Amino acid sequence: MWWRFVLQDVGLGLVYGLVLGWCASWLMPSESKRPLEHPIPAHQKSLYALGVAFATYGITVLSPRGNGFIAVFVAAIVLGLRRPDLRRHFEQRADEIVELVKLGIFVVFGSLLTLDALESSGWAALGLVAATFLIARPVAVWIALMGTDTDPQTRLFMGWFGPKGVATMTFSLLVLDQHIAKGQQIFDLAALVVFCSIVAHGLTDTPGARWIARHAERSRQ
Repeated sequence: MWWRFVLQDVGLGLVYGLVLGWCASWLMPSESKRPLEHPIPAHQKSLYALGVAFATYGITVLSPRGNGFIAVFVAAIVLGLRRPDLRRHFEQRADEIVELVKLGIFVVFGSLLTLDALESSGWAALGLVAATFLIARPVAVWIALMGTDTDPQTRLFMGWFGPKGVATMTFSLLVLDQHIAKGQQIFDLAALVVFCSIVAHGLTDTPGARWIARHAERSRQ
């Protein structure tokens, strides 16, 4: 039953994340509570947090299987709340790690792109791309910013240019790896959206940046 799958996938992911995040925060000695004779270097603490993420995902996808992404997300929250020192060290060194991961995703995703795949779904796929850019993403960003003091112009700017397509590439690669029905078609559609995003947003980034800069300047006056 679908509801049983959801309960197991989401519920076990949450439980794994809570338990493993708490265990990880307990295993790493805290210098604020007890000074160590040989303090742990900052870069090792940063790598420890990264290792916790990989370990959490690996354990969660074993039997009984949960959602590894939910588990990692929850574990990161628990670890960050219980160990602010680890969170601080990871934040200070996360930029390089993130860029390396993004580079790997771009390489793998780009190596799987073909012209035939981009054209496989025809005009219907282009309609999906247009709906994604002009409806789905702007509406999602607008809803996400409800309750904030963000002005309409800024919301429109954010709805057009963000969020980034790295997540789309990552999830489409995961779909392709799971060998699910229509997985190749889903990947091809995601690839087309990313390709069109590169073209459309690449051509409009400079005019868009100038427009939002003029708007911000007028707002300060």
